[in-house]
Amino acid sequence: MASRVVVTLQITAALGVAGSAFVSGCGARTGLGAPEIFEAGDVAIDHRHDAAEEDVAEEDALPTIDQFVDSPIPTNCVDAGSTLVYLLTSQNELFSFYPPTLAFAKIGNIACPGAKGTPYSMAVDRLGTAYSVFTDGVLWQLDTANASCKATSYVPSVQGTPFFNFGMGYAGDQLTESLYIADAVFNATSSGLATIDTTAMKRTFIADFQPELPRCELTGTGDGRLFAYCVPTTGTGSQLAEINRTNAKIVAVNQLTVGDSQDAFAYAFWGGYFWIFLSPGTSTTVTRYDPVTFAETTATTLGSTVVGAGVSTCAPE
Repeated sequence: MASRVVVTLQITAALGVAGSAFVSGCGARTGLGAPEIFEAGDVAIDHRHDAAEEDVAEEDALPTIDQFVDSPIPTNCVDAGSTLVYLLTSQNELFSFYPPTLAFAKIGNIACPGAKGTPYSMAVDRLGTAYSVFTDGVLWQLDTANASCKATSYVPSVQGTPFFNFGMGYAGDQLTESLYIADAVFNATSSGLATIDTTAMKRTFIADFQPELPRCELTGTGDGRLFAYCVPTTGTGSQLAEINRTNAKIVAVNQLTVGDSQDAFAYAFWGGYFWIFLSPGTSTTVTRYDPVTFAETTATTLGSTVVGAGVSTCAPE
């Protein structure tokens, strides 16, 4: 894809968050971007320093993302206009969620044969097939039409090693998509980004996140962009980051006020917004995040603990 990259040193009171955009599986979307990534304890750059210090700051600054980017859209999207967000709970329930009406519909209870763990995360491909990793590291295949579950041949990591648990999401281009996973450890930083080939059921490591990220969930778009929603290792707040999926480098980041290090969480992109599902206990609050205005709006609630969200990269823009 071709895009015009503009480097800026703008630092705002909201931690330097700047506007941007990205392209959906089925058309243009507005998106996110920020010239600086801020970690807890960072000090904002004072641009009144001398020229030498300003040159260092300019080298460290991240480029903003164009507000609109032209990119080919997927040509294998089936009935994309009715694509839903699918939600998986720690209570083994599978729901659909339709953002325009905020309607939940229970598809059924999943019953994975011989499962010893409970759902941890989920991703959904363009054909509606879902994959879910459980708390014991086992990867299952789910049918979003009827909540049926079957085993896969994926070999889990040993508990206590990278990628035993992970956040997950699809990203792809016109004809292909890949399942991306982000190592996840409670209250710790991630060990990086990988993919799972769902035909061979093999994991391939890409790289460590640069800079590092905490516990994250992933979602992607049809033009190949990959995004992470991450909660801090301690405290409150969260961040939304765009990741270069070839080398795991962080391209841009937005800071949010919602979220807590203790939350169960999931998220997905649909209709120009990120839909964030946060569960501090046995119920879930749904936040609609606008990546253009940075508005965080409480949209609705669900009386279950959402731990996984998946949506096709063909979802409406």
